Amino acid sequence: MKPKFGVVVFPGSNCDHDAYYALKKKLGYDVTFLWHKDRDLENSDAIILPGGFSYGDYLRTGAIARFSPIMEKVISFAQNGGIVIGICNGFQILLEAGLLPGVMVKNNSLKFVCKDVYLKVENPDTIFTSFQAEKRALKIPVAHGEGNYFAETDTLKELEENNQIVFRYSSADGLVSEELNPNGSQLNIAGIINKRGNVLGMMPHPERACDPLLGKTDGTFIFQSVAEHMVNV
Repeated sequence: MKPKFGVVVFPGSNCDHDAYYALKKKLGYDVTFLWHKDRDLENSDAIILPGGFSYGDYLRTGAIARFSPIMEKVISFAQNGGIVIGICNGFQILLEAGLLPGVMVKNNSLKFVCKDVYLKVENPDTIFTSFQAEKRALKIPVAHGEGNYFAETDTLKELEENNQIVFRYSSADGLVSEELNPNGSQLNIAGIINKRGNVLGMMPHPERACDPLLGKTDGTFIFQSVAEHMVNV
């Protein structure tokens, strides 16, 4: 079985083609674009909400995109156990849609951050991290101005107790420290999943780390984990 990924395109998405290129050209999966006004997921096995500036980030990042017609289908797909990955702006949209807890605020520096970071894989037993689980720190770039994850104390406690924190900003050796946090995110959080484990939100861009020509391929582990899961279910 060759899994099919659906990449949602909102007005302002600018990483939709990056995701398509990584999944189709580098990893060989079936991929289709899904226009935000449509209400059909076209039998996709997994949905990608890509990075960018949906609706120009007006009002609040992800707040308008959350009401795009296709999000009704994405939400019901996720609630029924479908696999959804929100990357950067896609993560912000998942928060606004209530598919993941917490909110995103401006980086502590108040500056846009664009650089490679390392991610400690806190939970290798997820749909998104099972492939080559022994690799505990991934080199993946970030590019955002509002990647500072915030949640109430009770929510953070629940995330930790349920192993919902999947990625934390770290060193290449997997050492987590405040100095390596690019945006001030609480608990160095870079990615979380929902309680059911089928929805992932992450600020770094794995689709930009799938081509050896770019000098990094660790993003492939996330997509290969998803594909392997879909083949085995």
